[in-house]
Amino acid sequence: MRCDKVITYLRVFGTTMFGVSLLLAITAAYIMNYQFIKTDNYYFSFGLYGTILAVHLIIQSLFAFLEHKNMKRSLETPIKLNKTLALCIAAFQEDPNYLRKCLLSVKRLTYPGIKVIMVIDGNNEDDIYMMDIFGEIMGRDKAATYIWKSNFHHKGPDETDESYLESMQHVTRMVLSNKCVCIMQKWGGKREVMYTAFKALGRSVDYVQVCDSDTMLDPASSVEMVKVLEQDPMVGGVGGDVQILNKYESWISFLSSVRYWMAFNIERACQSYFGCVQCISGPLGMYRNSLLHDFIEDWYNQEFMGSQCSFGDDRHLTNRVLSLGYATKYTARSKCLTETPIRYLRWLNQQTRWSKSYFREWLYNAMWFHKHHLWMTYEAVITGFFPFFLIATVIQLFYRGRIWNILLFLLTVQLVGLIKSSFASCLRGNIVMVFMSFYSVLYMSSLLPAKMFAIATINKAGWGTSGRKTVVVNFIGLIPISVWVSILFGGVLYTIYQETKKPFSESEQTILIIGAILYACYWVMLLTLYVVLITKCGRRKKEQQYDMVLDV
Repeated sequence: MRCDKVITYLRVFGTTMFGVSLLLAITAAYIMNYQFIKTDNYYFSFGLYGTILAVHLIIQSLFAFLEHKNMKRSLETPIKLNKTLALCIAAFQEDPNYLRKCLLSVKRLTYPGIKVIMVIDGNNEDDIYMMDIFGEIMGRDKAATYIWKSNFHHKGPDETDESYLESMQHVTRMVLSNKCVCIMQKWGGKREVMYTAFKALGRSVDYVQVCDSDTMLDPASSVEMVKVLEQDPMVGGVGGDVQILNKYESWISFLSSVRYWMAFNIERACQSYFGCVQCISGPLGMYRNSLLHDFIEDWYNQEFMGSQCSFGDDRHLTNRVLSLGYATKYTARSKCLTETPIRYLRWLNQQTRWSKSYFREWLYNAMWFHKHHLWMTYEAVITGFFPFFLIATVIQLFYRGRIWNILLFLLTVQLVGLIKSSFASCLRGNIVMVFMSFYSVLYMSSLLPAKMFAIATINKAGWGTSGRKTVVVNFIGLIPISVWVSILFGGVLYTIYQETKKPFSESEQTILIIGAILYACYWVMLLTLYVVLITKCGRRKKEQQYDMVLDV
């Protein structure tokens, strides 16, 4: 026992020193601004900090590639599908069409004997349509339904202690004794909805799969995730490949679709190689039920800065699994389609909410670095502090008083985006990934300031996005964008003022013209390709009914 404690202390010390040393090394490389390659007048340069980021991208891509090879080899491992499984669907003011698609896909799951529980966040008359759709799709003679005045933590109106206790017991009995269950309950947020399903199930099943009500599941999605859990008893949770259902509805949803592919099949695939996927997404995830009940109360009652947490439910659920020393994995063989915002403001609010949970969970995650591979510490430092270095770089370049610095920055952003998207196109075998380079503009102009705003408002609660039946427009997300644009615009004005003080040299004029032509050509070619491949293809796809097998 004493030996185990000593080893734990040494691992804590080792991972802490590794993380701090890594951060100090990156900071030193950034401040020193050491350049390996540079031209006269610094028209082009490549330094130590850029090298660190380039090496990171190469290593990340390599391990992602290796993990995909491991996924293909896992096909050869036969397993028995004799473990019990429950699917928990969280629903909140869902669009009726999306809900129908979700439930139809659930009916087509190939895992034998799966139990289906849908919990609706809200018990008003306006929410009954979701229960009606559940009965219609799953079969009214097979589906057990219950409108609950309360939930497991809050009594409903006119509810006595005795009736409240009886209603909780009724919910539990109904979930345990039926294969298809739909419960409408008092509003409490997504975490309350998930808690109801987990609590009512108890330890009656081996695995619990989570799903959102706007998600279409591939028929083999459950089987593929069970395979991962069966192959290694030290894997506590697994997530699948989440793709976009409505990707042709707008440019925002399309860019989200290519970003999703990159996030899952490169970033999370790399994390999966080391057994430390840091977020098993809500639309498609599976956990060992025995682990869930080791921390379900702590997970539900999570607090941050004195307030109970009401977002980041899936990320914290993943973190709880990691905190016990269990691995978390990703499999591209389990797939689903899910809805994403098609309007800029709703997308921005969603990203702000996700950024809040990322930074909050980063702090929690840091307590368990010592229980996992050093890659977990390494990647947390790289990705956690990257936005701060990037903001400092942008402001520095925009306020140096040289137009070329601004143009070079714009060219570099698109060049890095093209390199990453080209690799993704090769890995996926689809040219559509080249449009991932467009997302870099969205990241620099919107997501970067949204991350800073998320940190500033990290203790503010709420779902962050509205239900899909009635979309509520929230303009609060424009505040950080406006501030960021003002900062950059000020830099442009300052640069113009500085450049008017002295004429351009002939060489500088040549460089500026070539750079401007290259930047313009990039946008002309990519936008033309977008119109030809995506806009026209999107019209055809929107007329078709989405089916699982998923399209690529």
